[in-house]
Amino acid sequence: QVQLVESGGGLVQPGGSLGLSCAASGSISRVNVMSWYRQAPGKQRELVATITNGGSTTYADSVKDRFTISRDNPKNTVYLQMNSLKPEDTAVYYCNVWFLGGNYWGQGTQVTVSS
Repeated sequence: QVQLVESGGGLVQPGGSLGLSCAASGSISRVNVMSWYRQAPGKQRELVATITNGGSTTYADSVKDRFTISRDNPKNTVYLQMNSLKPEDTAVYYCNVWFLGGNYWGQGTQVTVSS
């Protein structure tokens, strides 16, 4: 069984910064992809950023140059640094880990960007 525990959400003003973290525990393949998704009210869940165990990253166009995904492999932890936040970044952010034979989600953490 794999568990993902997210932390770091909250309220921030437009233009501000916020960092999220997600610690994974359990039987996780060394070869995996860790990702952040988000879901705003009334919208579908969307992919924000991904990072492989080798460090390759991809980003949604809407967050490119503002968000940075990183990871600590020995700790099975993934991070999302969010800068220049906009009201449209408001959503519940979910951590995901995928590997052959497994696909797991965190419980979600709320990020609200508002003045």
